[in-house]
Amino acid sequence: MSKQPPGREAPRSVVVAGRTDSGVHASHQAVHVDVAPFGPGEGGRLPVDEFGIPDLRQLCARWNRILPGDVRVLDARIAADGFDARFSALRRHYLYRVSDAPWGVGPLQRRNTLGWNRPLDVDRLNAAARELVGLHDFAAFCKQREGATTVRELQRFSWERIEEYLLVATVSADAFCHSMVRSLIGSLLMVGDGRRDPGWPAELLRAGVRTSAVAPAHGLTLVGIDYPPDEELADRAARTRSVRSLG
Repeated sequence: MSKQPPGREAPRSVVVAGRTDSGVHASHQAVHVDVAPFGPGEGGRLPVDEFGIPDLRQLCARWNRILPGDVRVLDARIAADGFDARFSALRRHYLYRVSDAPWGVGPLQRRNTLGWNRPLDVDRLNAAARELVGLHDFAAFCKQREGATTVRELQRFSWERIEEYLLVATVSADAFCHSMVRSLIGSLLMVGDGRRDPGWPAELLRAGVRTSAVAPAHGLTLVGIDYPPDEELADRAARTRSVRSLG
């Protein structure tokens, strides 16, 4: 929450760290909104400090009483100068859950786990994933938008079988373009089940040809966002806003 000077109208929109596709989950989303401090007597029954800021812990409790059951505010604080939930971020972390059980996904996991009807090989998945890590133009794995760059630094992409029939992909990058994670996952699943060679996703990357293998949204969860120290927030936001290229 960033503070606006008294007398200025606060914007009605909010800014989020990761603009996830419809159907994608988030366990740790970050949001900022500009607000105007309360004037004398405007706080109602909420305690207000000398700067017109209400007790944010009590405010969180009020928000959670009126929000739908699938949204919760875990914390609120006054943001440091220069903070931008989207552009100040250093990296985002996602998990994608896949079950290759012959019977599909268990009823309790059906909303956050993809059922895959072919056995998956973790070694093949990781071999293909390693070829994609680094700074690249991910046009092959992004739904392109006019004027937007598709250059991203994929910092981590790995797969692990955590139960007999449950696999989890961990994907981290400085930023993601539209549908990038789901496209990466969808392409690698075709490698993991043996239909494509481990080098195929890297060939797509080099060719820049848009893949049609896009995994469903419900298996994907945004699980974390990293930010720099407060004194570096504004500089990070400025650098992130610049359009990148590989040149």
